[in-house]
Amino acid sequence: MLNSLRTLVQEVNGADDLQVALDIIVQRVREIMHTQVCSIYLRTTEDNYQLMATQGLRPEAVGKVNLQSHEGLVGWVVARAEPINLENAAEHPRYEYFPETGEEKYQSFLGAPIIHHREVLGVLVIQQIESRKFDESEEAFLVTVSAQLAGVIAHAEATGALGSIGKESRQARFSGISGAGGVALGVGIVASPSADLHSVAQTTCKDPESEVEFLLGCMGKARNDIEHLAEHLKERLSAQEQVLFDAYLAILEDTMLIDEVSQRIRLGEGAAWAWSQVVLTHVSSFMSMNDAYLRERASDLRDLGRRVLGHLQQSAAKSRVYPENTILVGQELSASILAEVPQECLRGIISVQGSSNSHVAILARAMGIPTVMGAVDLPYKKMDQRQIVVDGYRGLVITDPTQELVEQYRNIAEEEKQLASGLEAITDLPCETLDHHRVALWVNTGLMVDVMRSLERGAEGVGLFRTEVPFLLRDRFPSEEEQRKIYREQLQAFHPNPVTMRTLDIGGDKSLPYFPIEEQNPFLGWRGIRVTLDHPEIFLSQVRAMLKAGEGLDNLRIMLPMISSIGELESAQVLIYRAFHELLEENYNITLPPIGVMVEVPAAVYQARELAARVDFLSVGSNDLTQYLLAVDRNNGRVAGIYESLHPAVLRALYEVVVQAHSQGTPVSICGELAGDPGAAMLLVGMGFDVLSMNATNLPKVKAALRSVSLDDIEELFLQVRDLPDAQSINNCVDAFLKEAGIYKLLRTAVTENVTVP
Repeated sequence: MLNSLRTLVQEVNGADDLQVALDIIVQRVREIMHTQVCSIYLRTTEDNYQLMATQGLRPEAVGKVNLQSHEGLVGWVVARAEPINLENAAEHPRYEYFPETGEEKYQSFLGAPIIHHREVLGVLVIQQIESRKFDESEEAFLVTVSAQLAGVIAHAEATGALGSIGKESRQARFSGISGAGGVALGVGIVASPSADLHSVAQTTCKDPESEVEFLLGCMGKARNDIEHLAEHLKERLSAQEQVLFDAYLAILEDTMLIDEVSQRIRLGEGAAWAWSQVVLTHVSSFMSMNDAYLRERASDLRDLGRRVLGHLQQSAAKSRVYPENTILVGQELSASILAEVPQECLRGIISVQGSSNSHVAILARAMGIPTVMGAVDLPYKKMDQRQIVVDGYRGLVITDPTQELVEQYRNIAEEEKQLASGLEAITDLPCETLDHHRVALWVNTGLMVDVMRSLERGAEGVGLFRTEVPFLLRDRFPSEEEQRKIYREQLQAFHPNPVTMRTLDIGGDKSLPYFPIEEQNPFLGWRGIRVTLDHPEIFLSQVRAMLKAGEGLDNLRIMLPMISSIGELESAQVLIYRAFHELLEENYNITLPPIGVMVEVPAAVYQARELAARVDFLSVGSNDLTQYLLAVDRNNGRVAGIYESLHPAVLRALYEVVVQAHSQGTPVSICGELAGDPGAAMLLVGMGFDVLSMNATNLPKVKAALRSVSLDDIEELFLQVRDLPDAQSINNCVDAFLKEAGIYKLLRTAVTENVTVP
């Protein structure tokens, strides 16, 4: 059964379109389970389920039989959202006969719901003539198949494939994680990793004959590569091992393979896409064979497929033209892929994988490019040349938008441009409330490109310099001198304003390619200060570089990430003091900078008083603190809906940190995404935070919002929300306050929240 299931899933994933996939499902399930009927009913509207494929019922019934959740046995499966197993279907009170199907002769019935994200997308049904109840193993298998296929069906529903087979694509929406705010409208350009058969964009061609010639030329280049390699290794390989190269050459000369790819190209497919699909189909066939020798040939074919694909992609990349409104789409984009696109053409970024802390998200925020990360349900390979809207505020991707929606987002983009222009007038003004309470607004940085943007927006300091970024962009640990130069640039750029440098924070979702950390639960594992305390040579080198960089400037602050105990803090302080005294002995003219702790884990919240007594400042990392308090991975799009920054538990934890820090006379700042939301910023100031540190893009909005209210008013606002029972109530209260103050549009998500995307 397991092998059958694996083969079935491979075949479905390799299907060209939805209808082919559905036909494969009903055919294979009927064969595997030895039943007379297998059918699939899928949701086409909110409460309508249509017969979309069948083996055993009348074929002409497909597309014609429709029912709702209160109709028939299929409707009962939908209503209950659980399997229904009946020995005699016709005797059940919910039984309803549909004459188009010819199902009256089938007595036994087993239906399993196809569920994705708690929604019933369809029903998978098997039926037999003889009256019997399907056994537990059969029921379990059908449920397993339904669960495996749920993602495929969800993709089809989201992309508008249901009910539009053979028709033009229709508007669809996909949820992800906000990587960088803003909205962008443009044309999708799919960036594929080099020679990855599974990540090739689905493209079309206008001149099939030229495209076939292009394919043959690239196959010829691959043939030359193999011949040269065989000749080069001739003296080192046995005759038996050299047979492998002969096998490769034989595959390249296989007219059946060439004809198969050429046929797809002549039907309008691009060469790279056609080649990848044919190769993967054959690889899947080999993998499903019982013969061990033939299964091994799948590996040979896959390797050869990559070689040819590499030439196809390399040649195509040289002639690729990026439109002026490019939306870059990929499975896992990298900084190097991003660099290939002319900056003046890049309007938006979408990455299926990755988080808000990925290289691309960091670069996108620095460049001000709307970005959505973690769009896990997006069929990215089909996005090439499609019209796309990127809503970076809400983490939404809309494909093939209606003209009405396009106009709404164009208006939003224009409003954003006008708002940004209007906010330039307050760049040089202080951030103070109407009753003259001064609030320090700092920025979070990671690259030198962030510096100019930050200074242009009136930043008064750096609350978080992510020192891991230079580590992430290299293929080795940077030397002490290389680090010193990077840190010196930051310190000089913001001098005399303070620059808070966080010591190396890797682990979790930030893994160095040359220092990989493989863990089952990385967010509860070896990360942050735990790594650097276990590797004091890395920590000491970094601290020495920071101290050297600050010589003569005296605007450095050192911050320790992921502290969860007094012992960790004291161990880190010992190393900092050691580095400081070493440099004094080496005649460096330096002073000991302020040392602070990041409050990111619940343990630090409940030891805030003790930590504050031992350091010069505390800084809350609200992103990590929120995910740990709520047990929600903030980079996981599937649970993004329950990641609530204004959850009552989060606000109470933040207030506890402020109270305990101030009891020791220690200033406290916050450097998570929460600080960059104008509505949330008011609550933070109302509860007593001394410094707000945020992305430079959000700084003008936050300043404008705080300059529009009095401290008394926002302290009263905090008192109102402090005892509210849920995040929705808190958000509603903040929204009402902002509307009354006339600054609702400054709320980070307000600019797109009124746009309804079906």
